[in-house]
Amino acid sequence: MRSRPKISAKILLASLTALAGAALIALPRADAGPPSVALPPTAHDVPIGAGGLQSVVLSGGCFWGVQGVFEHVRGVRQAISGYAGGKASTAHYEVVGSGLTGHAESVQIIFDPKQITFGEILRIYFSVATDPTQLNHQFPDEGPQYRGEIFYTSEPQKTVATAYIGQLNAAKLFKVPIVTRVDSLPGFFRAEGYHQDYLTLHPQQPYIATYDMPKVAALKALFPTRYRAVAVRVE
Repeated sequence: MRSRPKISAKILLASLTALAGAALIALPRADAGPPSVALPPTAHDVPIGAGGLQSVVLSGGCFWGVQGVFEHVRGVRQAISGYAGGKASTAHYEVVGSGLTGHAESVQIIFDPKQITFGEILRIYFSVATDPTQLNHQFPDEGPQYRGEIFYTSEPQKTVATAYIGQLNAAKLFKVPIVTRVDSLPGFFRAEGYHQDYLTLHPQQPYIATYDMPKVAALKALFPTRYRAVAVRVE
């Protein structure tokens, strides 16, 4: 007999929101990791101002939070929630949630290299958007669909990402080694419309308030010159 899939924390908290109406449910953050810190810049980076718009796909837990962080980053033109790592036929929220599709909840980040470098994108990603030491889960969400992965779109991105992970590991800035993967992007599939801009539209939803709004606050505190108060929305 096939076992019933787990109900993820984010689905459970969404249900609580529906039951509680507009009321904000206060939830503890005991499992939400250590306080965020600004990691050092990348020792190797793509120079600022090189070429036109670029994109990279980042995974690191629930895509609501990763998207929400990068929608507030200056130099980012779009941050789109979606799926990467699997086939187009299985790129659907309910199916991806099984953990059997190869997909990770991901965010396509389109950025202007004249305003922000790829290395700075990664610095923000590792500093506030995800905990790169958690394997196949991120805080309350468990399964390979919540893994940390950098899906690069060019060889320079691969070089910078691999070197930066090596730099951070060598500096022992985390208690255990980084487990974030670095792989070529096989394809990106945009998530359903109700997932887009979720943090911006639902800042008081319990899951968002507990796990994701602190990431946006950390972005503002740690990278004030990179923080943009008004989020860029999905077109």
